[in-house]
Amino acid sequence: MAEAFIVAATRTAGGKRGGRLSGWHPVDLAAQVIDELVRRADADPALVEDVIMGCVSQVGQQATNVARNAVLASSLPESVPGTSVDRQCGSSQQALHFAAQAVMSGSMDVVIAAGVESMSRVPMFTPNALPLKAGLGGYMSPAMQKRYPGVEFSQFMGAEMMAKKYGLSKEQLDVYALQSHQRAVAATNEGRFAKEILAVEARSAEGGAEGEGQPHTVDEGIRFNATLEGIAGVKLIQEGGRCTAATASQICDGATGVMVVNERGLKALGVKPLARIHHMTMIGHDPVIMLEAPIPATQRALQKAGMKIDDIDLFEVNEAFAPVPLAWLQVTGADPARLNVNGGAIALGHPLGASGTKLMTTLIHALHDRGGRYGLQTMCEGGGMANVTIVERL
Repeated sequence: MAEAFIVAATRTAGGKRGGRLSGWHPVDLAAQVIDELVRRADADPALVEDVIMGCVSQVGQQATNVARNAVLASSLPESVPGTSVDRQCGSSQQALHFAAQAVMSGSMDVVIAAGVESMSRVPMFTPNALPLKAGLGGYMSPAMQKRYPGVEFSQFMGAEMMAKKYGLSKEQLDVYALQSHQRAVAATNEGRFAKEILAVEARSAEGGAEGEGQPHTVDEGIRFNATLEGIAGVKLIQEGGRCTAATASQICDGATGVMVVNERGLKALGVKPLARIHHMTMIGHDPVIMLEAPIPATQRALQKAGMKIDDIDLFEVNEAFAPVPLAWLQVTGADPARLNVNGGAIALGHPLGASGTKLMTTLIHALHDRGGRYGLQTMCEGGGMANVTIVERL
């Protein structure tokens, strides 16, 4: 079977809700990333055989196959198809897996895997809230209710369950959140994100935002003056709990993507690869605690790849909530100094369907920056699932 290589990887800097990217239609923002991937690979646009795009809230401006719409808003010819993927928070990581499988099978040679989410324009939970409001019902079927009687699937409840199960105190979560901001600040100030970020024009929905019309190159959610006291003072999400908005991922607008090719694609493009896909794993797990799946998924991936945790140089574990990476560290025994070295979603934002290829973009560039060989990415996903991708820097 052919191998899969990543030859280009880029992302927009994250935008806060109502912030510097809120003036962008998500289709046009995604198109910017597509065009940048083509530019970075110096590729003939007609060589791209498919665009697979992750997006969670596929309604409104992100409806009617956002991937195909992004193709039609880009420089790609009309002959390039597109399809949209919803694996919840792992949507664009799954897009990457589908793209890799396509080129490994030999059915395609050049595929773009991407993700987009405008949480300003299409707020979280909109796909559920609008039908309920219109009297069209919700996603919980009678059979699901019978299997999980009285259960409310909630990421917020899952985060509290994770903290309790793994004995994580509020103080530990607060300290971790501060570290995320501190690492993101250091990475930004030292220019470590410069090569991965695509500068797009800052456009706010209302106009007049700071830096309006200027290149948007710095993740807007980073708190450069974050303190432990400030984080500790944020109100609890639920009474008697341990998680707060400060120890959870930030609502974020953004678009991200990677170009995936096989050996024939490498020859056609005449470009050197950044990384090779070494292994891919996907599992389902308990949908009630929901956020725990990255732990057994990582264990399965390492076993199937014939690797040990210490063989991995860098890890990206999505910071949906602070208990997720902390519990993951506790069980896997991974070196904390190798995890989310440039900060994570607590500081940088979590643009839902765009986060998979966002983390992969950061992971690949960090491996090159630090001279590491192997990187592992995983993230918790709604419904109790997790993807794991192991890449080798080339």
